[in-house]
Amino acid sequence: MSGVAFGVDIGGSGIKGAPVNLRSGELTEERFRIETPQPATPDAVARTVAEVIAHFKPKAKVPIGVTFPGVVQKGVIRTAANLDPSLIGVDLQGEIRRHARRDTRVMNDADAAGYAEYQYGAAEGKDGVVLMVTLGTGIGTALIADGRLVPNTELGHLIIDGKDAEEYAAESARERHNLDWAQWAAHVNRYLQEMERLLWPDLIIIGGGVSKEYEHFVPLLNLRAPVVPAALRNEAGIVGAAAQAAEAARIAAQHAAHTG
Repeated sequence: MSGVAFGVDIGGSGIKGAPVNLRSGELTEERFRIETPQPATPDAVARTVAEVIAHFKPKAKVPIGVTFPGVVQKGVIRTAANLDPSLIGVDLQGEIRRHARRDTRVMNDADAAGYAEYQYGAAEGKDGVVLMVTLGTGIGTALIADGRLVPNTELGHLIIDGKDAEEYAAESARERHNLDWAQWAAHVNRYLQEMERLLWPDLIIIGGGVSKEYEHFVPLLNLRAPVVPAALRNEAGIVGAAAQAAEAARIAAQHAAHTG
């Protein structure tokens, strides 16, 4: 990849964005953040995303990617666990286009983070199956097979031993159930063993804020695949959104050239 693309990361508390150098995966300017509107209605969210984009005035041909914390299919929001339920069923991609007067590509936030780690971070240059798991309030997942992202996997909601995995293996469960690191690591290990049984990943990446403290629990895990912390931390969503938007623009241009 070469050139610059723009990424916006929609979160429950803030909406932030920045231009990204596609060769290095680094932000070319300091990111700009606006509080997520309350209530986070479709119009308010789209308007805020447009404001973040307008702050940087990206050139007309710069691809723009936007992450969303939920399932996204062709720009339409299907789940919105931590944002206003009025977003469900909305063509957020179209709403953002209406406010920003720019085409964007809207995608799941964990998918964007996983793609960023594959392109520039902990999984850079790795073949085979890469599983990224973000451990936070819930569990987000991204699955990449030989460089191809499988979107909207939502594997944090698997029922394991009769329980939703998020209930006992998310980082919030450690605090909610007052678990020490060893107790929580056992829960995470059980969850990741199930991921290995189903998917046979060659590499597992742990993301989310708890990845900064990986030395407290990763050495306690007993898995086949190597487990490493995410490298891009809080910038992964922005970087992945930009990189995916650029890749989609490249594929669209190739298709147009072959059919034109």
